[in-house]
Amino acid sequence: MYRAWATANAFAAAGWDVTVLTVPRETFTMSTGVDESLERTVDPSIEIVRVPFHAAAFENDLRNWSRTRATIPEIWNVINARKNWRSFPEHTYGGWRSELESAALAVHARHPVDIVLGSANPHVDFTPGWALYTKFGVPYVMDYRDAWQLDVFTGARLSAPNGAVAKWERQLITHAHAVWFVNDPILQWHADLYPDDADKFHVVANGYDAAPEESVVKDDDEGLVFGYIGTISASVPIESLVEGWKRARERSPLLAKARMELWGHLNHVGPPNEAVARQLSVFANHAIAYRGPVPKREIDRVYANFDALLLVLGTGRYVTSGKVYEYAATGLPIVSVHDPINAATEVLRDAPAWYPVKDLTPDSIASALIDAAEAAQSQTGEDRLAGRAWAEQFQRARQLDPQIAALRSTVEGAKQQ
Repeated sequence: MYRAWATANAFAAAGWDVTVLTVPRETFTMSTGVDESLERTVDPSIEIVRVPFHAAAFENDLRNWSRTRATIPEIWNVINARKNWRSFPEHTYGGWRSELESAALAVHARHPVDIVLGSANPHVDFTPGWALYTKFGVPYVMDYRDAWQLDVFTGARLSAPNGAVAKWERQLITHAHAVWFVNDPILQWHADLYPDDADKFHVVANGYDAAPEESVVKDDDEGLVFGYIGTISASVPIESLVEGWKRARERSPLLAKARMELWGHLNHVGPPNEAVARQLSVFANHAIAYRGPVPKREIDRVYANFDALLLVLGTGRYVTSGKVYEYAATGLPIVSVHDPINAATEVLRDAPAWYPVKDLTPDSIASALIDAAEAAQSQTGEDRLAGRAWAEQFQRARQLDPQIAALRSTVEGAKQQ
């Protein structure tokens, strides 16, 4: 969400006339939720076109179900999935293609489009660009917030080389003006798959939008606060973190009087993460508190309460996460509770106050927590400022602005021909 929001705002700030195609607001309120504080910061010059969206996974009101779906849901689901797949090979979202393409064509008819950027997933978001390219030659950019054929946690390929997904992606990448990826490992995986198109691949890291306000260094007598902000999905090794925290509190007087705060949704969509739900009953006995989600515009208040940060991620050499950059921008000590092979390791390797685990065993996690606690206890305001200065390289504008400028040159060059 943050990447899409920031990208649209960045184009608008650069003087572009921006139109965004998205689902009706109710789709978000009924599934992922809405951050109203962030919603209010969308550039007012941006035109938002709400495209009708109907997907079985988001239809929770049984009164709207057909009799067939209600009485024989297994058969109905199979038929519906096949229908959507024929439209576009993506579960849940494939059926949105026709509505998206119609909306894009309508926008172009009343106000000609210079360039299209599709931000995925869902990957059906690439189809408006494809429609305008095939009908009118409008160039398009593919922005991968994730990967379509690559499981970023396991490294496995998710679709058959000659399957529908592979054919669609090959076709889209072949004709794309540019393709953006969030980190170099994901880019390289795709470059190996599509060597003839690798020259138009670019890393556009997530970065951070604005550095959190500098927090105050606390008195020595106050207990340290370790914080996590982010979605706590099933891939996050929360149980390993808790076990390591328990051992650290046994070994370190600093950790014995410290506490941990977890902020964020308990899953991307659907029911809460069961691993966290199971742990909630034991959190209080170990000075751990789950605080729930925090609106983006109130995040400074939460960071200001922390003395050290917990970067807890699922395993995968292609995994960076968006929050790693915002974490770095605080200047606080960061404990990396993730496999060292993760791409986030390369981001933080030279950070002034970074404490990675050697592995995900409780003892290794405990050692990293203890090292970070000692660093947090002795960190000065000058130390924190040095960390914030180091992280300035990850400002989102530094990632987006050069790419936006290059696209402007492309558009202006085409108009002069």
